[in-house]
Amino acid sequence: MAGHHAAQDDLSVKSLFSFDEHVVLVTGGATGLGEMAAQAYVQNGARVLIASRKESELIKTSERLNKLGPGRCEYIVADLKDKKGCVDLCSQVKARVDRLTVLVNNTGVTWGADYYDFPESGWDKLMALNVKSIFYMTVELEPLLLKGATPDTPSRVINIASMVSCICYTEGGGLSPPGTGTFSYGPSKAACIHLTKMQASKLAPRNIMVNVICPGVFPSRMTNFGLQKFKDALVANQPTGRIGKPSDFGGLVLFLGSKASAHMTGNVIEIDGGATLSGWRGKREAEVKAKESKL
Repeated sequence: MAGHHAAQDDLSVKSLFSFDEHVVLVTGGATGLGEMAAQAYVQNGARVLIASRKESELIKTSERLNKLGPGRCEYIVADLKDKKGCVDLCSQVKARVDRLTVLVNNTGVTWGADYYDFPESGWDKLMALNVKSIFYMTVELEPLLLKGATPDTPSRVINIASMVSCICYTEGGGLSPPGTGTFSYGPSKAACIHLTKMQASKLAPRNIMVNVICPGVFPSRMTNFGLQKFKDALVANQPTGRIGKPSDFGGLVLFLGSKASAHMTGNVIEIDGGATLSGWRGKREAEVKAKESKL
């Protein structure tokens, strides 16, 4: 039907998922989920800046990604522990690029300790990195995100939270030793979700779309402890029978930065392989406990 609205648009993959003109910043981009996001954009032709504290890791990752191409990767050493660190990074980004199409706020940290002896620093550091840095990075980089942004081709902010923001682990959960808990991590990631919705409401009229990803278990420095000590239990909680892979996360990050998601903002996207589906979790936990009791 010639008059159909679809006839007025190009729905090809080449049109919907073109990244050659993208300029992307990924905080915490040297390792883990951030490195997965950076690789996804580099392998699809984007110019990517990655930032984190350790220059040795930044050098290693940027060299690896530049060998992959066809996009390119460069790095900036930064510590987002406070507003000054965020402003300093943003100043360096502004000195290198005159626009930004995607900001991936991925920097984050966890902290495990006893409930009755949980250090105040375990709250201050997590709220600073997991919440405050997202706020100040987005505010400071808004001028670059506004460049060239239109209703049809908006800029994107992709915040990274966690599935622990949606479920309640009082102890362990694969991120801390048994008998301890990540009591500040879950609340900080829940705050990330709420901040995302506030940013989405504020920035949508300015053609900046803001969404948040809640990853389940993926290989990263943060989950190394759990995967080394409790991999069987973690995998047992996955209906898919496996943990997340780089292609799972990279594909989602590409989608959220693509033309295909230009009308999405304020969304909380869970990517956990169905681990939190009602009825499944309790069943698998019972099976694991029964198995452990026989050992």
